[in-house]
Amino acid sequence: MRKAWIVGGAVVAGGLSFVMVLVVAVYLVAGNLVGGMAASGRALAKGAVPAAYQQLVAKWGNLCPALSPALLAAQLYQESGWNPRVVSPADARGIAQFIPSTWATHGIDGNGDGKRDIWDPNDAIPSAASYDCELAKYVKDVPGNVSDNMLAAYNAGAYRVIQAGGVPGISETQNYVQRINSLAVSFAAPPSRLDPTRQAAGAIDFAQKKLGTPYLWGGEGTAAQGGRFDCSGLTQAAYASVGIKLPRVANDQYNAGPHPSRSQLLPGDLVFFSHDPTDSRAIHHVGIYVGGGYMIDAPRTGAVIRFDPIDGADYFGATRVTEDGAKALPTAV
Repeated sequence: MRKAWIVGGAVVAGGLSFVMVLVVAVYLVAGNLVGGMAASGRALAKGAVPAAYQQLVAKWGNLCPALSPALLAAQLYQESGWNPRVVSPADARGIAQFIPSTWATHGIDGNGDGKRDIWDPNDAIPSAASYDCELAKYVKDVPGNVSDNMLAAYNAGAYRVIQAGGVPGISETQNYVQRINSLAVSFAAPPSRLDPTRQAAGAIDFAQKKLGTPYLWGGEGTAAQGGRFDCSGLTQAAYASVGIKLPRVANDQYNAGPHPSRSQLLPGDLVFFSHDPTDSRAIHHVGIYVGGGYMIDAPRTGAVIRFDPIDGADYFGATRVTEDGAKALPTAV
């Protein structure tokens, strides 16, 4: 432990020159790797789906070829934010947000207990998958990507997809298809290679300029707050400085892009820490990775924005923030 802090002290002493080397490195790596993303498999990213629902999503997400666990997870997250008791203004209910009339036709008894309960995720999640796959059958002969057509049918109805010969030219439907596909990337296990993003360098540059700033719980860097931040306020502001709007809360920021493994980390990735290693909703801290096993973070009351090591018992994972990933996040989950 002593050795780690000696190294950490050397990093801090290096200060701006250390970070600027990393900023340049991000651009160099980006130039070498752009276009390197491989197609991901059907497995879920570690901890992205709450543990209570992971087995359900993994099982029912493979119900038909047009669906995948990541796509099903993206739909459920978009619809309810994993809240099994939520009710929308349109009276859509539960974790899968079924309207009662739709549930009456398409709800199934997923857990075999003799009841079809719209509020029970053990019924609602299988019903969502079953409904998706039923729609996929309706549009299977429509030109284009069958998963996109399935999602479009979910949003606009199968008849409109058939009539249009693909995703109809309805902005709401087109945005829905794009949003779910972008979100699905954050729920899928990462491919062997992930493209870096050029915005990462700007986010690091913003964060390193805040080194030494005192921590403030709820801080977003406003003048009234003396330019102070908490952990997610800092990461939000860092990416806002390069035109990417992130949610305010750390556990929502986790879904803003794909999840690189520890060995895939690049400067600019957000790194997260959780009380529960199986559940992203239990994330309690976030920082911006700068390389060498270190991040810039706003750690706690009484501390300042600083370099800290990322490796510890509560390290959860990382997110490579993308513009599409951030835009796809629900506005309130």
